[in-house]
Amino acid sequence: MADASIIQKYFPTLTDQQQKQFAMLGDLYREWNDKINVISRKDVDNLYVNHVLHSLGIAKVMQFRPGALVLDVGTGGGFPGIPLAIMFPETQFHLVDSIGKKITVVKAVAEGAGITNVTAEQIRAEQLKARYDFVVSRAVTRMKEFYGWIHKNIRPDSLHSLDNGILYLKGGDLDEEMNELKRRYSTYDLTEYFQEEFFQTKKVVYVPVFN
Repeated sequence: MADASIIQKYFPTLTDQQQKQFAMLGDLYREWNDKINVISRKDVDNLYVNHVLHSLGIAKVMQFRPGALVLDVGTGGGFPGIPLAIMFPETQFHLVDSIGKKITVVKAVAEGAGITNVTAEQIRAEQLKARYDFVVSRAVTRMKEFYGWIHKNIRPDSLHSLDNGILYLKGGDLDEEMNELKRRYSTYDLTEYFQEEFFQTKKVVYVPVFN
């Protein structure tokens, strides 16, 4: 069972504060998962690989800039938004989910770990009015439907190495699903960055909105 040291292995330049915050996630999620089940019971033991490190696959693809706004749709218990917020403390993250008890967990974990650049809200993605540099998510639905929900929430002016758009954590064969979307996209295999077997089929899918 991996602990928080696995984050340091792949991100060796973490500050003391970031190391402390990542280390706190284990106990916080165990405590809250006993009250409100947001992670499967057996998966809590694999929290740092299957959830925290998986979320940080996005950080291997994109270095969010200070002042950027990032939306996490269907965040569940806070993934990928909570780990990314620790990794990029000067970027603002808005975590949303339609299920209120999941947002309760997100708020409690953020407060418990002293993560101040996170806001959490119970709302459906289609209802959001604000605009963001990037939208991140972990496979909440097929990409064509997801794109339909959130493309209106992407700001046109890009500040990053990649144009503003979607960074989506997905697994398996994506060709059929991505062909439905009929838009340009790129995929990044997480095996390029992480050695664990869990990442064998895992990818980050990037879809620019303005192109």
